[in-house]
Amino acid sequence: MPVYKAPVDEVLFLLNDVFQISRYNNLPGFADASPDLIEPVLAEAAKLCEQVVQPLNLPGDREGCTRHDDGSVTTPKGFKEAYRQYADGGWMGVSAPTEFGGQGLPETLPVIVNEMMASANMAFAMYPGLTQGAIAAILRHGTPEQKAAYLPKMIEGRWTGTMNLTEPHCGTDLGLLRTKAVKQGDGSYKITGTKIFISAGEHDLSENIVHLVLARIEGAPAGIRGTTLFIVPKFLLKADGSPGRATPSPAARSRRRWASTPTRPA
Repeated sequence: MPVYKAPVDEVLFLLNDVFQISRYNNLPGFADASPDLIEPVLAEAAKLCEQVVQPLNLPGDREGCTRHDDGSVTTPKGFKEAYRQYADGGWMGVSAPTEFGGQGLPETLPVIVNEMMASANMAFAMYPGLTQGAIAAILRHGTPEQKAAYLPKMIEGRWTGTMNLTEPHCGTDLGLLRTKAVKQGDGSYKITGTKIFISAGEHDLSENIVHLVLARIEGAPAGIRGTTLFIVPKFLLKADGSPGRATPSPAARSRRRWASTPTRPA
């Protein structure tokens, strides 16, 4: 049976002896990332990758994800439980700001942990990896209201995230995208378009999936400079911030088509 051994000793040698990470303790987050902290963090990450994540390759290969008639998707046996361990362990928010529930450590640590995760099981690692990418985008470009509404639950791992880029007629050339957003009287936007190949676009690991959808606002210039990123959650948020009605139907959502979807740019 395949095994995975996380290279903890090698990583610690690089951090401490080659890069001398302690020299950077004047930078944000690094003051708390002492060698006494880094070593047990990486040891626990290794344990999670070796004992929990790597064994999921077998059921993942045998079963794959199951798409149901209503458009919902069930992940392979063990994925949901492993994801809960990952989220409960605080791994989603290792470098996220403490004000949103993260640990505020330097990005160096999640880069290392994510490398271990991907080496142990790339298929599983994509779920938290995509969520961390969505978190980073909202942190950089979101409004204060959007950050308050989405980041705490995403960092906690209760909600996950995706990035919706590719369309049937274009892949990496995003300047050719046709998905359009029309502004409404209440400040929201109605988005119409088709997206494909959305990794982690539907699954059973979290309570809500926060999709970041690339679209062109009506009247925007051609090319990549005319695009905007919109937050389109699987379930729209109610007044108290909890997930409400789905947007749109599960069957349509599985095809990644959004028609008349009220949302706001990130």
